[in-house]
Amino acid sequence: MQSQLVGNKRSFQFSATTWIIFINVFIFIAALLLQAVYGDKVLNYLALSPANILHGKYLWTLVTHMFMHASVLHLLVNMFVLYSLGSLSEKIIGRKRFVWFYLISGVFAGLLSVFLAGFYGYGFWANLFGTPELYMVGASGAIFAVAGLFVVLLPRMRFSIIFLPFFSLPGYIMIPLVLILTWLASLAASLPIGNVAHLGGFLAGLAYGYFLRVRYKKKVIALQRFFQ
Repeated sequence: MQSQLVGNKRSFQFSATTWIIFINVFIFIAALLLQAVYGDKVLNYLALSPANILHGKYLWTLVTHMFMHASVLHLLVNMFVLYSLGSLSEKIIGRKRFVWFYLISGVFAGLLSVFLAGFYGYGFWANLFGTPELYMVGASGAIFAVAGLFVVLLPRMRFSIIFLPFFSLPGYIMIPLVLILTWLASLAASLPIGNVAHLGGFLAGLAYGYFLRVRYKKKVIALQRFFQ
């Protein structure tokens, strides 16, 4: 595990997190322009549809959906959280490892959404997992993976909710709590939130964090002491 927290030379180049944010903003604007010209058919080429994937179509949307967002508010919230969590995560595990972790986790989150919505998204279960025809967009799956990484590597680091900045809890409590409350709120209000993607990303983050903790045990211990 590469740590860039202490003793590294400063660089004026953009971080990987910043580049990911730039790409998200660019694709959001481009998608709006394309939709204005071609209508909602653009969604087939950028958003994730379980029905399309299960039929072997538009497989690249497992990646592109991570850079699409449903609204300006959706984009702003996700990019704020990504910048808050991603910047530190990138410094801890290194730029290249962070990019691959982010992308692979986002794809895994999308695949889990496709599987559960595609095979179980009917009747009562549709409320939990979504439906095969529902389009999925957003960076939340990959962002929850970054959050899951912190739960393992820095479990006692305190996190606050974006709308409650003065209230904080240790990550091992706050992150699962946000995951559960978001899922419950979406069920109660019938909100189209990608809860399965959130869960998939979170599990991917936990798994990778555990791998790093086992492989780089001494470095993780030193990291935890640094953030006490």
